[in-house]
Amino acid sequence: MNDAGTQGMRVIQAGPLAMIEDGGRVGVRHLGVTQSGAADWVSLYWANWLLGNAPDSAALEIVVGGGLTLEVERATRLALVGADLDARLDDTPLVPGASFAVREGQRLVFRQPRDGLRSYLAFPGGLEAPEVLGSRSTTPRERLGGLHGDGQPLKVGDRLAWRGGPADERRIPTGVLPPMPRPGCRLALVPGAQIAEFTGASLYAAFNADWRVDDRADRMGVRLRGPRLRCRLGSMISEGIPLGAVQVPPDGQPIVLLNDRQTIGGYPRLGALTPLAAARLAQCLPGQEVRLVAVSRERAVADYRWVMRNFSDGGPASR
Repeated sequence: MNDAGTQGMRVIQAGPLAMIEDGGRVGVRHLGVTQSGAADWVSLYWANWLLGNAPDSAALEIVVGGGLTLEVERATRLALVGADLDARLDDTPLVPGASFAVREGQRLVFRQPRDGLRSYLAFPGGLEAPEVLGSRSTTPRERLGGLHGDGQPLKVGDRLAWRGGPADERRIPTGVLPPMPRPGCRLALVPGAQIAEFTGASLYAAFNADWRVDDRADRMGVRLRGPRLRCRLGSMISEGIPLGAVQVPPDGQPIVLLNDRQTIGGYPRLGALTPLAAARLAQCLPGQEVRLVAVSRERAVADYRWVMRNFSDGGPASR
């Protein structure tokens, strides 16, 4: 679908999961269409900020790396933020959190996770791809968006295009880019309508025990392993599911629902992770330990606004 005059990069080897993602689809859940968009939206926004793009511009979300190899066909400046996937430009290691110049003929390779799970590669002006329901985001389950509009990840031979010119070099101010999550990292959760239906022992365990990220984790949701939680509710009428919703199915093991989640669900919920906590969880590798921490809605909104002010101001915002 790309105009040959705007092509700038070719896929030489496709990793396990490299997809075009932007800020996601807004206002379509009543159609049964999920939000999609970058799982770690904070890293996406900073990658775009480095190039002077709109924060939600389309970029590559690269999971694990797995040998994804891109060959440069047009010189420009790119930006890489998020996980350290042992990325190299030819033989030069790339440190996430900065922009860098590329020349025609160079190869960009993503090997394997060294710190975090998802890396975001931004391009001047954002990647070109067809808009589907207002977004370029790739959603494999619904076969929507992406480079060809069919919801498929990148494959060998695909060509990437962008319409912006090389940007001036920018540096992310010290102290505003969140580090990759560490073992025992705290995930803020706003309690939900059904929280009082869980037993006292379950509530104590939910917020005082370590939870381990299960192998069953993807863009739809992340299962947490730990103490069994018990809820007094029986059947429920299905209701809308927000980003970060923490559902508890009958086996008592929570499932945190992320960007490609279903739009409705009928399991009781502890509440929902804040958008910032959902982005942190999206960077956790299987086996990593996390802690749930209850916060008020007001605190969650204040933290979100502080982060958003950093993008607009380009520097640390006062709390």
